[in-house]
Amino acid sequence: MHLFTKIGLGVLTSSSLILTGCQQYRKPQQMVTTVPEQSAAQPSQETNFALQGKLGVRTPKQSGSAFFTWEQQQDNFDIELSGALGIGKTHIQGTPGQVTLNSAKTGLIHAETPEELLEKATGWQAPITDLVHWVLAQPATTQAQIEKDQEQRPTQFIEDGWTVNLSYNDAARLPNKLILKQQLDDGQENRITMVIQDR
Repeated sequence: MHLFTKIGLGVLTSSSLILTGCQQYRKPQQMVTTVPEQSAAQPSQETNFALQGKLGVRTPKQSGSAFFTWEQQQDNFDIELSGALGIGKTHIQGTPGQVTLNSAKTGLIHAETPEELLEKATGWQAPITDLVHWVLAQPATTQAQIEKDQEQRPTQFIEDGWTVNLSYNDAARLPNKLILKQQLDDGQENRITMVIQDR
């Protein structure tokens, strides 16, 4: 499990953070594909990275934004959030089976998974494990529907009930912006915007 990602989103959403100013998505020429069954062994993919940027979350009940730094080493992660709507600096750490969130306002919260931590902190669910792959322009599951541009870079994933649009700077192979959208039964949506300023 990619605890780092799960917790990062948990903290972000629990703090009602994330950038809400979403740019309009421009679609270059796309092709739709699905991930072949045999190529979908996600655990074998490398998930080591260090990111800095801004996160924004908007739901029918809350919205907010924060700056983040995120270091991921396979299943271990360390996330720092700042400017998160009144809860101050927040630190999230994760190793397999143990994730923690600590801020001056909430104190220390423990959980076994990032998803559980997010649920405890906010009552909200988000695709935290999948995000670890999406920031690397990788599908998270074998069921993903994928659109690609002319350079064969993924520009959209549809999986686990979310639509993820990826944007790139010039010829970059990794995205600098991700917009995650989840349609709700009442016609509204949950939206997460992630702008990556430095890798």
